[in-house]
Amino acid sequence: MSGLAARAFVLLQRVLPRYLLTAIVYRVARIRSKPVKNFMIRRFVALYGIHTDEVRLPVPEGFACLNDFFIRELADGARPVDARDEAIVSPVDGTVSAAGRLRKHNILQAKGISYTLRELLMADLAGAARFGNGRFATIYLAPHNYHRVHAAVPGKLVAARYVPGDLYSVNAETVARLPGLFRRNERLILHFDTPHGPAVTILVGALNVGS
Repeated sequence: MSGLAARAFVLLQRVLPRYLLTAIVYRVARIRSKPVKNFMIRRFVALYGIHTDEVRLPVPEGFACLNDFFIRELADGARPVDARDEAIVSPVDGTVSAAGRLRKHNILQAKGISYTLRELLMADLAGAARFGNGRFATIYLAPHNYHRVHAAVPGKLVAARYVPGDLYSVNAETVARLPGLFRRNERLILHFDTPHGPAVTILVGALNVGS
């Protein structure tokens, strides 16, 4: 996407009825009429070039609706997992868009754009301070990725907090041009106690994906 097109896309999102569009997609993706859902799944596969040989169930017959395909399981062995005790594995099948060490509780969003851990977690200073010397990774889930979330490390889920917010796209063009995007969008914050210390997995909602 060119720079002009990217800026236009971000500007368009500011005036679009984002919640209405997402609500429509929510309902369409749950249509269970066999001819309709099979057509949508086949078009989705073709549009995004999805490798159906990685999918556990037959496509499209094995799925009740497009949403079920969106959160499909993969076949055994499709993603080998590092079983070492010290390993941290990716919780999702996406692309790392940013990663590094927290600097004074700041997290890099994109070149020249950052936000604070306190804003992201909606926590007080003491709560954010637990992660002050930690590391982070931001992983982008594209439409072709399977949308399931796994544990990055062994541990115990100790809290889950929903934070209401907006539903801007989280693609690269919007991330690079909309400051504080991840603290603006709605999100589910999962806190874990692990052998390595406290950890957080944050699921950020997006345009058309807000449930």
